[in-house]
Amino acid sequence: METKLINDTKRPSPWRHLVAGGLGGMTGAIITSPFDVVKTRLQSDIYHKSIAAKHNQSNIKGLRGTLYHFVETVHMMRDIYVKESPRALFRGLGPTLFGVIPARSINFFTYGNLKSIIAGKSREDWSTHLLAAACAGIVTATATNPIWVIKTRLQLSPELSVSSKSAKVSASRKVIGDLIKNEGIRGLYRGLSASYLGVTESTLQWILYEQLKDFTKDSKLSSMSTMVSAGLAKSTATVITYPHEVIRTRMRQAVPVGEKPRYTSLIRTLKLVLAEEGVSALYGGLSAHLMRVVPNAAAMFLIYEFVTYRL
Repeated sequence: METKLINDTKRPSPWRHLVAGGLGGMTGAIITSPFDVVKTRLQSDIYHKSIAAKHNQSNIKGLRGTLYHFVETVHMMRDIYVKESPRALFRGLGPTLFGVIPARSINFFTYGNLKSIIAGKSREDWSTHLLAAACAGIVTATATNPIWVIKTRLQLSPELSVSSKSAKVSASRKVIGDLIKNEGIRGLYRGLSASYLGVTESTLQWILYEQLKDFTKDSKLSSMSTMVSAGLAKSTATVITYPHEVIRTRMRQAVPVGEKPRYTSLIRTLKLVLAEEGVSALYGGLSAHLMRVVPNAAAMFLIYEFVTYRL
């Protein structure tokens, strides 16, 4: 088959997609965890308001705003390291790994096998990748949403100690307990509608990756080609679809005690953010996000291709 990076006459066993996706996701998540913590905080209105107040303005716009957010990413990492602890840069990594491993396993397993089923003996094309990626995204989002809600709550709670393993376990239990007590089981699915909207990102990423992979299939630097293809596909898909990330974080963040929920639906959240903070708020944390997801994708797909087609 011409579109494969590595031309095997045999398709890989289904389990290879499962294992390769999990290993790739785990490696990428560990390496880029500090950027994930910063990204989540920059997406939250709690940190967005504090930054705006610090500079006596509601928004920092244009090119200056873009450059500012890159600088702010570095400053926030430094502040977290100094004021909280080095371990705070990995806050929520436990739930992240607990979510990333099954999420990537499910996504790669569903996508890898479904595209083979759809294509059959025919040549895979963009429509095959589109359908397989969309289905994989929906299945993954539904199965793992509760884990991402818990991860978001942990990352937005600086007061929770993470100085020891027992403290991490206690923090996670407290977050889960408070969540279920105050919001019920439905609270575990906050932001699910935004996650479904986010399927457009993963779908676009898969389509772009497959096309770039096909374009570079004759390259002798197969590992480098894989990483470049994955990085370009992820960065492009992210910039195009990023606002859903901000909306999803707002919907998942904890409601302050004594206050009524503000971000109760996808449309309401979008309207509130636009009305109160402007369009630029929909790109809060983009710099930290790109600094995380691009190398994450490069590492993840490199491992995925190696385990799936070379072992």
